[in-house]
Amino acid sequence: MDRIGYVILYVSDLDASIAFYRDVLGLPHRFTDAGYAEFGTEAPRFALYERRRAEWLTGGPVAPGPAAEIVLLVNDVDAEAARLTAYGVRVLTGPADRPWGHRTVHLADPDGFVVELAQEIPRTRTRGT
Repeated sequence: MDRIGYVILYVSDLDASIAFYRDVLGLPHRFTDAGYAEFGTEAPRFALYERRRAEWLTGGPVAPGPAAEIVLLVNDVDAEAARLTAYGVRVLTGPADRPWGHRTVHLADPDGFVVELAQEIPRTRTRGT
């Protein structure tokens, strides 16, 4: 195995989450069907699924976030942070330069999942071997 096909977040309010990812963050919404919503991202695909429906897939209840993070690459973290703050999105940290070569801002989605917006910048630390 060497590819991730999908990242799917189990959410409590599908409509609120679609609105956040589509209308606030600007991800292209492809379709919604039977408690599932998919966005037009490049690989890996990104989707949302109603938490209450997920039990039949997992065999039991699924816990709510923020036990996961997604990272979206952007051209200008500061502009996005200003836009999203004006929109009323809860900013958790940043914007800040990270030594691994990203300028980031961390946000919370409606379920508390962490959304990181990252802009590539020069790396100030090399990776260990």
